[in-house]
Amino acid sequence: MEERAEFRRKMNSDSLTHPPEFVVKPRGQTVWEGKTLKLHCTVAGWPKPRITWYKNNVLIDAKTHPEKYTIESNYNMHSLEIKNCEFSDTAQYNASALNIRGESSSVASIVIKRFQECEEAGPFEPKPHGFCAEHGVTFETTFIDKFEVAFGREGETLSLGCTVIVYPTIKNYQPDVVWYRDAVALKPSKWVNFQWSGQRATLTLSHLNKEDEGLYTLRINTKSGFDFYSAYAFDYVVVTWKQPAVEGSSTILGYYIDKCEVGTKHWSQCNDSPVKYARFPVTGLVEGRSYVFRVRALNHAGVSRSSRVSEAVAAVDPSDRARLRAGPSAPWTGMIKFTEEDPTVGVVPGEPTDVVVTEATKSYVVLGWQPPIQRGHEGVMYYIEKCIAGTDEWQRVNTGMPVKSPRYALFDLAESEAYSFRVRCCNSAGVSEPSEATANITVGDKLDLPSSPGAVVVCRNCATSIVVSWGASKEVKDLVGYYIEYSVVGSEAWVPSNNKPIKSTRFVCHGLTTGEKYVFKVKAVNAAGYSNSSPLAPAHDGGADNRGYFVDYRTTKGGEAGKWHELNPKAITTTTYKAESLKENLFYQFQVRAVNMAGISRASLASAALECKEWTITVPGPPLGLHVLEVRDTSLVVLWDPPAFNGRTPVNGYYLDIKEAGAGDGAWKAVHEKVNQLQYLKVTGLNAGTSYEFRLRAQNLAGVGKPSGVLGPVLAQTRPGTHEIVVDVDEDGVISMVFQCSEMSQGSQSRAIFNEPSLDDLGTYCCVVTNTEGISSSYTLTEEGLNRLLDISHEHRFPVIPFKKEMSMDLLEKGRVRFWTQVEKCTSACSVEYKYSMSFDQKTGIIEMFMDSLEVTDEGTFTFNLFRELQKKSEFERAEWVRKQGPHFVEYLDFTVTQECNVLLKCKIGNIKPQTEISWYKDKIEIEADDDDAKKIEMKDGVLTFNIGKISKKDAGIYMVVLRDERGKDTSTFNLTDAGYQAVMNELFRIIANSSTSIKVVSTEHGIVLFSDVTYYTEELRVGWLQKESKITSSARQQCGVTGEQLWLKINEPTEKDKGKYTIDIFDGKDGVKRVFDLSGQAWQEAFEEFQRLKAAAIAERNRARVVGGLPDVVAIQEGKSLNLTGNVWGDPVPEVSWVKNDRQLLPDDRYTLKFEHGKFASITIAAVTTADSGKYALMVKNKYGTEAGEFTVSVYFPEDEDKKDKKE
Repeated sequence: MEERAEFRRKMNSDSLTHPPEFVVKPRGQTVWEGKTLKLHCTVAGWPKPRITWYKNNVLIDAKTHPEKYTIESNYNMHSLEIKNCEFSDTAQYNASALNIRGESSSVASIVIKRFQECEEAGPFEPKPHGFCAEHGVTFETTFIDKFEVAFGREGETLSLGCTVIVYPTIKNYQPDVVWYRDAVALKPSKWVNFQWSGQRATLTLSHLNKEDEGLYTLRINTKSGFDFYSAYAFDYVVVTWKQPAVEGSSTILGYYIDKCEVGTKHWSQCNDSPVKYARFPVTGLVEGRSYVFRVRALNHAGVSRSSRVSEAVAAVDPSDRARLRAGPSAPWTGMIKFTEEDPTVGVVPGEPTDVVVTEATKSYVVLGWQPPIQRGHEGVMYYIEKCIAGTDEWQRVNTGMPVKSPRYALFDLAESEAYSFRVRCCNSAGVSEPSEATANITVGDKLDLPSSPGAVVVCRNCATSIVVSWGASKEVKDLVGYYIEYSVVGSEAWVPSNNKPIKSTRFVCHGLTTGEKYVFKVKAVNAAGYSNSSPLAPAHDGGADNRGYFVDYRTTKGGEAGKWHELNPKAITTTTYKAESLKENLFYQFQVRAVNMAGISRASLASAALECKEWTITVPGPPLGLHVLEVRDTSLVVLWDPPAFNGRTPVNGYYLDIKEAGAGDGAWKAVHEKVNQLQYLKVTGLNAGTSYEFRLRAQNLAGVGKPSGVLGPVLAQTRPGTHEIVVDVDEDGVISMVFQCSEMSQGSQSRAIFNEPSLDDLGTYCCVVTNTEGISSSYTLTEEGLNRLLDISHEHRFPVIPFKKEMSMDLLEKGRVRFWTQVEKCTSACSVEYKYSMSFDQKTGIIEMFMDSLEVTDEGTFTFNLFRELQKKSEFERAEWVRKQGPHFVEYLDFTVTQECNVLLKCKIGNIKPQTEISWYKDKIEIEADDDDAKKIEMKDGVLTFNIGKISKKDAGIYMVVLRDERGKDTSTFNLTDAGYQAVMNELFRIIANSSTSIKVVSTEHGIVLFSDVTYYTEELRVGWLQKESKITSSARQQCGVTGEQLWLKINEPTEKDKGKYTIDIFDGKDGVKRVFDLSGQAWQEAFEEFQRLKAAAIAERNRARVVGGLPDVVAIQEGKSLNLTGNVWGDPVPEVSWVKNDRQLLPDDRYTLKFEHGKFASITIAAVTTADSGKYALMVKNKYGTEAGEFTVSVYFPEDEDKKDKKE
């Protein structure tokens, strides 16, 4: 009896069923792009779990994408195969197992590596061809008969083609051919057609339009990688809703917009008068119908041709469109999508809120607002009212028909007139009160035209193309792009280089004529129109600032010279350049070209052939770049660059030689006896009107090197109008240096201002006027001079006002006493501190004090304290100046909380040297470099950051940062305890509360769940749920909790009493943030019906007929033996049982004995089995909730066969 009871207990359904469990979890993998990978997992559980796979939480549908995914499930072994892996397959893959007892999941990270590891490859970056294991070869792609830069006109048909050879040729294998325009893959359409003949790839563009202009790329994908080829395609005069590249014979006056209902061919004009802006709100559409649009431009010559027709657009409210586009619910979640509705009928709606002007132009004004919270069941519509500024007369705009959408465009407003607007709601119950009126809005264009782009610079030129660049427009809003135009020199005809605006400031102009001279200009464009054109790129050389140099080189051998090659791809501003990556023992020649805004000059004469070999001389080479500045009658300054080769040891000084121009080599004499360690020297004692020449030698420990090239002759003469740098302190105490020169292009003087002068500012300052013959001046600021300037600045900022008259006393009637004095002229900032009844007249400077009577206690000395507040401020400023001479805090240590809820301690520091020590302390204990907290410290752009991360009470303490070096020390402290800790937590609570999503609803088999997601959750955050303004406490029916970052309320077995408004109250450090959800009406009905459906499905799953065990997968039995098998069956009601062999039902007879006992045990007995009994058997169980088969295989063998098999082994 005990054994029978134990057996029955084991057969109990609650004991046999258990939730899914991952025995073997899927493992993360890293594979190369183009390979195939498999994820495997083994899952235990009863009933047998259902396995689904997700990529980044999105369900993988293998049936929809069989070429990409294969999902298999055999004997609790499950796999996901990903074929021909791409970089986009890098993701988190989730295997989810589900049965009636629960759900379990496991995540694996998949990383797809590209061949170029240094950086993420672009869509067309070349890859090395890899071996294709599938075919056993390495595919190589070759492009021949390539398409070149192509040009076409609007409305024409253009074809681009290329012959592609893929080697080796594999039978029934074709590469993947993809066309791109501006790195975006093209798709077949009415205007785009593809053809692939096996060797020839062709792209046909029918009816060319502006949108067809761009860089076209043909990409051939094989199992070994991919190759591509690109070229540009252009069109000419076209018009689009982005302003056209060519305005015609006169400027564009505006645009006409046409509409056409889909399914018809009737076009109607939307606007009676042309609109200037490149956007226009179209009204009068029928809700629910679809329309297409086109645009025409207008100038004095007439109306242009229409643009390409737009894609079809449905006239649906944006909120309805979003709801219509919403996809199906997520699997196994019961997610309900709903629209909130108020079940109340016959209630006048509330007033709209947040009425704003979203767009205002000369032609129209667009209003937007938020619907009211209180509304009727049938929804609401709106009336719009306007009022001219300065009046109280409100006029309804849409008197005929209220609008449904919470946005409206108003036309026919008087230009330059100011209006305010308000909105009313209406339904069948009546019209609401008006909303709050907007501020006065003046009708007119709010979007200004872009400012002119900067000057155009020609960077490179080829036989038929030129690269131009320009400065971006400094004042522009909503930039659409730039148009580039060119003209042949001497012609007034301008031709557009691009017909689609570009946003970069660099462009390649194709299709030019070799040998022709051109000028270029650029104009910016936004929705308001075109800017003025940029300054022309001049066609002549010179006349502009030299912006740099390009150096070219070539090899020579036996008197024959090779081709010129570029050394520096970017222009250099110095007159010396170190050529690197040359080959030893070869001879090289060099040439230089200058560049300015006009373009690139012709190349200089080639240098003599120089042999590239190692510098083995011990002394330095000759210094470079000698030039002079500050030429005066008796002095000048010589400057230079160090030599290209230092010799055996570094250069430690220079010697400058001088001689009069025309004298022989024996006239050279040294300017100075001691070595000069600087790279400049001021030469004095010159004779006015005499010309001089200079040369320079460098020195190291090995000796003095060869002299440089001769500089000069230089005439010692002061140019007329030359001035020296003057140091000035203005009335506000600002210290600056001023240099005057009449030849400056903007103004006649240049000023350098010291914002916070300190000892770091000591040194020699030089001002040079470019594009002149060396006009310049210098000034040396010493410590003594700086202190003198600071004293003068202090006196100007905090002046001491002297007394004009001494203190006087007058005796008035009734015994009153008047003390008074007078100061010199003072400003309005002057203040006086006083204790008694006093007055201060700033205009006259008279200060008076009155006393009603003199008492014994008043005996003493009376003093007027002028400017005590300014004195305190002065002392503070002085102390701050002293502090800032060393390392100091520009902004003291404080905290900030990121949107990811990480707590950062930050401070900004200044005047830092590499030798400055920066130390962090927590509770007076220094954070060492090997501490874990040291990894949280970061310094970038002068800002120190300590990333606490997700804060907890263990992070509380007093944090301190100390800066110190030989110049001084500064300290900043932040107290992260008590009030400081609470302030941080309140800020954290604010970010968490404001990150909460609106309340969502989901149904389960147990009830209804309301939830809101937040970015982060901490146990210290206070969260409360309310139903109909009453706080909810956790019970068996209503449970509140948190899972991860989800705040939820579970309503188990919901009833009608659970209807109503639910509120989640999240503490934000102050009043709290509330999210409200009305669980009534349609929302309640859909949620409750889904709960009932899931509950019924769960009951059906629990009571479904099934085979719960007892049957093996395979039975091997010797011929002649008897076979007896028993299967355990479960189901409520008790299922019907049958046995099947090879899909045919078995009936009991002399050989087959079939039994079903106690409603749980089904058995089959086969007497004296034969080979004919081998096959596939199944135990079939069925009740009203479902059917299941327990399958097994029977294999009958002969003993002799087994003996033979054993002997062979």
